Amino acid sequence: MNPRRLPSLSALRAFEAAARHESAKQAASELSVTATAISHHIRGLEESLGVALFVRKPRQLLLTPQGRELFLSLEAAFDSIGDAVDRVKAAPTRLAATLSTTPAVAVRWLLSWVCMLRDAHPEIDLRIHASHEPVALDGVTADLAIRYGDGHWPGLVAEKLFDNTFIPACSPYLKLDNMADLTDHPLIHFRPHGALAAPMDWAGWQKRAQVAGLDVSAGLVFSDETHAISAAIGRQGVALMSRTLIADELEEGRLVQPFGPELEGKPFYLVYPENRRDDPVIKAIRDWVMEVPGGLCNGLERGADASEWFDSKSASPGLDPP
Repeated sequence: MNPRRLPSLSALRAFEAAARHESAKQAASELSVTATAISHHIRGLEESLGVALFVRKPRQLLLTPQGRELFLSLEAAFDSIGDAVDRVKAAPTRLAATLSTTPAVAVRWLLSWVCMLRDAHPEIDLRIHASHEPVALDGVTADLAIRYGDGHWPGLVAEKLFDNTFIPACSPYLKLDNMADLTDHPLIHFRPHGALAAPMDWAGWQKRAQVAGLDVSAGLVFSDETHAISAAIGRQGVALMSRTLIADELEEGRLVQPFGPELEGKPFYLVYPENRRDDPVIKAIRDWVMEVPGGLCNGLERGADASEWFDSKSASPGLDPP
């Protein structure tokens, strides 16, 4: 691309202002220079162009035809530049971060409360990475994650969110209340793709329950935990599910726990790099996740709705509603 061959921008600004005001004095006042400087710029511009731009009269500058053509183009160009500058100055700085978590935790616990983060930090664009496989928290694939485990990951801060107790669950319409009758119903299995194993499975449950004749390898198999929950609600069998993730269904009676035993799985943690502990975006998302109802970080019952949460925040001393 050939470089633009333009006269001095200072001269063009001086000419445009003088033409708009029809006065070198008023142009000088607008640009915070002297009238002599305005006149000098205009003469230099006329010499470089080889044309007269003004007809000079006492206390007034009148445009020549060539001057008017140049003025109209410059006026439109400077207006366009001014508008662009205003848009750039007015546009808020956008920040983005990726939070990785399992699909069920994202859908059944976290996403209903994104409004809390958006209200508190409208400048942050949250990206949800849903996967059962742990990903690198390198600031490229993800920045933070919600993981289940023992809470010990080298180089990462791990803050406990909630415990992970697994229970048998089914539709109340199955009228299942005797463990021995479990063999008459299909088992619903959750086996995630991209993970070494499910957090807890029927084989582990059978070791504790010792139900005679129960084939823990048979039944319906889902790679998505939310599909397994939907199948249980739809009377398709009995699922082994995290109580936290089906708390709403248990409270509303769409699912019931017919019997035990209960199995304690590994808790869920919020994790992020130790060296980004003071990163403002990390801190903002961390504070949001730690305030989401249902975690260990607050006292709100799992079944509460958003309005109850906001009411409780408003009533808490020393806390302002987000």
